[in-house]
Amino acid sequence: MKLLIQKARITDPNSSFNGKVCDLLIVNGVIEQIKETIPAEAGIPVFTSPNLSISPGWFDLQANFREPGLEYKEDLKSGAAAAAAGGYTAVALMPATTPPTHSKSEIEYIIHRSKGAAVDIFPIGTVSHKLEGKELSEMYDMHLSGAVAFSDDKQPLKNAGLLVRALLYTKNFNRLIFTHCEETSLSAEGKMNEGITSTELGLKGMPALAEEVMVARNIQLAEYAETPIHFCSVSTAGSVQLIREAKAKGLQVSCSVNAHHLGLTDTALAGFDSNLKVNPPLRSQSDIEALKKGLKDNTIDVIVSDHLPEDVENKVLEFDHAAFGMIGLETAYALANTFSGLTPEALVDKLAIAPRKLLGMPVPVIKEGVAANLTLFDPKKDWTFQATDIRSKSKNTPFVGHAFKGKALATFLNGKLNKID
Repeated sequence: MKLLIQKARITDPNSSFNGKVCDLLIVNGVIEQIKETIPAEAGIPVFTSPNLSISPGWFDLQANFREPGLEYKEDLKSGAAAAAAGGYTAVALMPATTPPTHSKSEIEYIIHRSKGAAVDIFPIGTVSHKLEGKELSEMYDMHLSGAVAFSDDKQPLKNAGLLVRALLYTKNFNRLIFTHCEETSLSAEGKMNEGITSTELGLKGMPALAEEVMVARNIQLAEYAETPIHFCSVSTAGSVQLIREAKAKGLQVSCSVNAHHLGLTDTALAGFDSNLKVNPPLRSQSDIEALKKGLKDNTIDVIVSDHLPEDVENKVLEFDHAAFGMIGLETAYALANTFSGLTPEALVDKLAIAPRKLLGMPVPVIKEGVAANLTLFDPKKDWTFQATDIRSKSKNTPFVGHAFKGKALATFLNGKLNKID
């Protein structure tokens, strides 16, 4: 199979062609030529588009596909379709399934079931058995079976001793621990960010302190263990500053931010749209500005979708009773491009390069003679997200009808071009 991609601006800081507008000829899944102009030949498919950019395939570091056990919300096939529609070629899956991904059986199930999917799928195992936070899971067995990291997903690791043991244990085989930081004694029963809006709406708040206390504690634990640690979905100015200071001390800390936290404040909840009920909650404008600053100075390493599908029965309820979470794979790039303020090159680093580096994976490079793992996108395209753009089984998004700038157009992976309608 051959494919000619014409007049694409290459956005890849690791490529000698970075910033240049070139043609790319792909033959049997391998980039055979990159030149200023490659003549089109009869019978060879051509892909081109106005303002076309091309980068290494994007990698989402934090998504839930719900299988096994909750396939009515999402399964591996529908989740992969949602990821591909958002421009991703790879996804790391969080372990909050039923049963949780807490042994090699679940890891091997996910790897086996996802063969031939529209994106490469990498399972994350739990830190604790059954996500109960009491004893360590079979981490080494899961590592041998293909787990790329370990996390208890949205369950905060309350037991400091357990987290330290996990950090020390995984140090032996170089796997990263992902942590959700929330001191639930401070956020208990909270529905949204604690602030003026929560008071006006009469909803119990989740204070920024609940996140920051746990970030500070976990930094200290990682320093004690002399190990890396990753903070999922940081959302407050205080968390960003704590991580910035830890990095300045030379500690091996990293963190992600959810794309939706860059474009929405807690004031958006005035209409009680349960699709906006997320954890961590939408914060204040000053928090958003701190998150953007953290992205620009590389305090924040990665932008993630935090894709969390929920069925209608759990979302179309009174706000107090609705489940937390929104789907995000189809909109993450559009949100990040519209609101982050990052250059295209910096954005590609947060979406494609840094996630793989954190997991110790090879980073695709756009050069001749290598397998093509690519995302094709238009960073200037104005478009409106519609219900028909959703590939997920679940529809819990507040962004239907919202206008964005920047859209994924196609992906190329495993010798196949996947156009995004």
